Amino acid sequence: MAATLKALISFMEVFFLSIGLVPVDMTVNYGGEEYVAHEVNTPLYIVEDGESDYYIVTADNHDECIDTAAEELQTYIEKISGAKLGIVPESALPEGADAVYLGETALSDTVDFDYSSIKEDGFLLYSDGENFIIRGEDSRGTLFGVYTFLEEYLGVRWFTPTLERVPESDDVVIDKALSRVVEPSFAVRRNDTMGTNEAYRARTRMNVSFHKNATKYGGTLTYSLWDASLITLVPKSLFAEHPEYFAMDENGNRHTDHVCMTNPDVLELVVKNCREIMTNAENGAKFIHIGQDDNINYCHCENCEALYEKYGAVSAPTLIFTNNLADILGPEFPDYTFTFYAYNETDRPPTDTSLRCRPNVAPVLCGLHKACRSHSLLECGAQDGNETLMNLYGDNYPQIAEDFKRWTEVSDRTYIYDYTINFLFSAQFFSNFEYMQETMKYMHDIGITGYMYNCGDGHYAAFNELRNYLLCKLQWDVNADVEYHINDFMKEYYGEEAAPYIKEILDIQTAQIRATAHAFDFDWHYQSGYYPIHTMMKLDLLWDKALKAEGNEEQKANVEIANLSWEFFKANQMQLEYFFLNPLRMKEQEWLYDKFKEHGINRVSSFSIIPEKDKINFIERPIDWE
Repeated sequence: MAATLKALISFMEVFFLSIGLVPVDMTVNYGGEEYVAHEVNTPLYIVEDGESDYYIVTADNHDECIDTAAEELQTYIEKISGAKLGIVPESALPEGADAVYLGETALSDTVDFDYSSIKEDGFLLYSDGENFIIRGEDSRGTLFGVYTFLEEYLGVRWFTPTLERVPESDDVVIDKALSRVVEPSFAVRRNDTMGTNEAYRARTRMNVSFHKNATKYGGTLTYSLWDASLITLVPKSLFAEHPEYFAMDENGNRHTDHVCMTNPDVLELVVKNCREIMTNAENGAKFIHIGQDDNINYCHCENCEALYEKYGAVSAPTLIFTNNLADILGPEFPDYTFTFYAYNETDRPPTDTSLRCRPNVAPVLCGLHKACRSHSLLECGAQDGNETLMNLYGDNYPQIAEDFKRWTEVSDRTYIYDYTINFLFSAQFFSNFEYMQETMKYMHDIGITGYMYNCGDGHYAAFNELRNYLLCKLQWDVNADVEYHINDFMKEYYGEEAAPYIKEILDIQTAQIRATAHAFDFDWHYQSGYYPIHTMMKLDLLWDKALKAEGNEEQKANVEIANLSWEFFKANQMQLEYFFLNPLRMKEQEWLYDKFKEHGINRVSSFSIIPEKDKINFIERPIDWE
């Protein structure tokens, strides 16, 4: 009774905030440690007054990734200063010449440092007072060291695959006493933005491509088989002859929605098919995945049910199955990692922690798709699809955060598979910015070792490119100053004049949604928070100022695309110019449709394409344009 009363009080608070009787706290803390520029106390000039005697030096024997590192360093130093540094192997360096040494060179070997202690993709930045050394744990680490040097010390930025900023300066200078080891927060990092390519993936220090091994950029973590792989490994065409390979429902009937993970013949078949796939992989793959169909119709046969009961989770048979697969194929493919989805019915970890993943087995945790993103993962337990009073407004147990922690207790490596967008209404604003850093730091601190993001490409929701940029920063360093990077991005992407208005819009929307709503990946509502009329009018004014701000053609287009998410929200809410009694509402919605099309936006939902204009009844709200 007390809990219900508390939930009712919380509901009333949200109601008063929504209609404006109580002001919303607009203070937003995006998290991270304050950005501090690197100081130069005793300068070492690599370029001075546009001139340089420095060389870029590689080992005599090196791979193509070191060539890329040298060429990228040469290119961007020339873009910055006009000085083009020559690239030479160490044996060809003129006697007495100073240089930037890349990778495993004889000079770097003279430094009193254990390079083997650096984590994968990490690197050392070091000056001996005359020369500058960038050396990674391997060649890819060296390349990432070059990109970090260009970005953090020289001010280069790669905001999107097509938008970079290169400052101009007559000098390229570092501190003579520079000695710094840099290591990534997550060992596994993936974020493919719209238009991504191998170069951009490397420049943002991502190392997963799933399918293509980019050797020029040090190679990537690739899969010989990924995603819903059981469809391939246990084809549904086998059902007629072998129904026992497939899941049983609660009434004892077999179906092809899932595979029976306790059937030894299924394991034998999967081993055979995986062996063939792994043997014939031509993309340098070192990963293979066990992934079920996208449903919750798991097996209820006697053997599977016994394992659910014994280990306290539906994930137990999948974990055991993957362990067995790794035990059989691991000796033949010692460099391989075997991963499996912890997703839908298998997202909960075993309660009996005696059941552990083998060292070469890693779960891929998909539970964030059920998490509220407008509140702390450590406090909010609300999940999509459950709209009871207690779930939305009561004290909720942070189940997802606890599940992640328990997964790290039964596996040496755990990877997150994340997607932050409202798939049902992908054209609207998605409010995860305030707790993005807190969530990723929590995952890092409990021992999550990888983060793979799956929504960067193909979605035009407001601030999606900003989200991509920030997630790359946080995957590399969970303590990154998010506010700093937001402002840095917005000035270049939207223009110096529009950026302050759009930053204020982001702050207001983030605060309003935090105060009045949850944000889910699959939310059956069109709302993106609840706004009193005066807040909506303020946001309209800010958008108007941003749209009228000076900027180049691309920046103005970026502002227009971002604004469409706000227009989409208003139209669905039937607010302001889209008010249902406004006789011009249909014309306003037709304008919105035309704007979507003008900017190449063909979806307002991830699941369907907007019909041709003559097929739409503009009396209907945009959520019905399917």
